[in-house]
Amino acid sequence: MTMGTTYSIKLISDDNNIDKNKIHTDIDFILADVNQSMSTYIADSELSLVNQTSVSDWQHISDDLFDVIEHANDVSLITNGAFDVTVGPLVNLWGFGPDPFTQEIPNESILEATKQHTGYKKILFNKSSLSIAKSDPDIYIDLSGIAKGFAVDKIALYLDKNNIQNYLVEIGGELVGKGLNADNLPWQIGIEQANSFERSVQNIVKLDNMAMATSGDYRNYFEKDGVRYSHTIDPVTGKPIIHNLASVTVLHNSAMHADAMATAFMVMGTEKTHLLAKKLEIAVYTLSKTDDGFEEKYNQHFKSYLSAP
Repeated sequence: MTMGTTYSIKLISDDNNIDKNKIHTDIDFILADVNQSMSTYIADSELSLVNQTSVSDWQHISDDLFDVIEHANDVSLITNGAFDVTVGPLVNLWGFGPDPFTQEIPNESILEATKQHTGYKKILFNKSSLSIAKSDPDIYIDLSGIAKGFAVDKIALYLDKNNIQNYLVEIGGELVGKGLNADNLPWQIGIEQANSFERSVQNIVKLDNMAMATSGDYRNYFEKDGVRYSHTIDPVTGKPIIHNLASVTVLHNSAMHADAMATAFMVMGTEKTHLLAKKLEIAVYTLSKTDDGFEEKYNQHFKSYLSAP
């Protein structure tokens, strides 16, 4: 267990001198360090202390935390706010946070009042001093849409430095694969069908020296009065998404970037996702709801990573 989910790491090597116990211990230390920096569930984590600060003063933070929040801001800018690490209070308001699940629709006045204290532009950066400030002291930062990807990248970097040539790192569904698996083939990763009733594979990706992240809304939702409310909240409207995109998978050399972009694309919907992916030359694969089931769509950048049927 780690970061509120599970992690799995597979190493393939003929080197009998590899100290598996040391690698396991080192990786657990890396994960504990990331948690202590970026968790919102640990009361004295570095991020929790930032969130608890009720003034707009500059706060010096660690290199890692600064890099992740700054990268989140970059993704917010290129997606026009579809990715926003301050959206947590809105997620909680709709009953998808750690608070008891209510399945109640918030009234407009409460929704607008909550929105007043969100917005990625209210996080200010001073790169020279590795400091951030909140122009609104009530801003609450939640890195759950990017921190797992960062941790995957950090573990992959550790394995690279230890000359591990073949590995698969996975945290909560965010992955990076390098080299070959036990069958001497590129790592084979399934894209799940967008089905809330059973788990089955829609397609298979060959993951070699590449990171992969998937975001979907087909399991975490509630229905009320015949209306379906997704756990994916649009930071601009403050409300659950209403388009037909059911899941999106992103490939990139950075798991952190793939993680954040998958979250942003899930907010944007199918058409806007493919337009922006084309502009940014990002490999993307989508499953969208139709009257007849689900339609898969992927761009040329993604095509070469699909395994032959």
